[in-house]
Amino acid sequence: MADRASADRAVDAALSAANVMMRVAARSVLEVEDRVTTPQLRVLMMIAATGPQNLGAVADELNVHPSNATRACEKLVQAGYIVRSDDPIDRRYIRLQLTEAGADLVNHVLDQRRREMAEVLASLSTDEQSTVAAALELFAGAAGGEPIHDGRFAFSLQPGHDSYSTGDHSSTR
Repeated sequence: MADRASADRAVDAALSAANVMMRVAARSVLEVEDRVTTPQLRVLMMIAATGPQNLGAVADELNVHPSNATRACEKLVQAGYIVRSDDPIDRRYIRLQLTEAGADLVNHVLDQRRREMAEVLASLSTDEQSTVAAALELFAGAAGGEPIHDGRFAFSLQPGHDSYSTGDHSSTR
């Protein structure tokens, strides 16, 4: 019975922390919603995190048909946030890269998330901050998550998979 109570407490604490983190992420998205949609921001975050991508990788990340990914990317090109070019390795692929404006937008969102998280943590003592850091590292490790230090929250559940991706799309094909 004690094990069950401890597990329930851990689940409740994780959900409570997730609620705070999702509010922080949501506020950072709201700050730029006049410039990009949430799926477009996901594309920018993906490119910022993993480097140039192709339309197939974008479609996979958004879990949409490639034509929808093409439309989303075209809007980002028109807005000046990404550029298209031929892939130097295989010209059948279109390479998508961030522009300076795209990188600035992503950095603005990530900086906002870091500031808000720092504000929350500043209310804790140094020992409490250390305890929180250790607990969250342990939690992320148990979930199989690789450390992400830049504030991305790029979660996607891919069809046919039972776990969440942390947005690591190291392959561009």
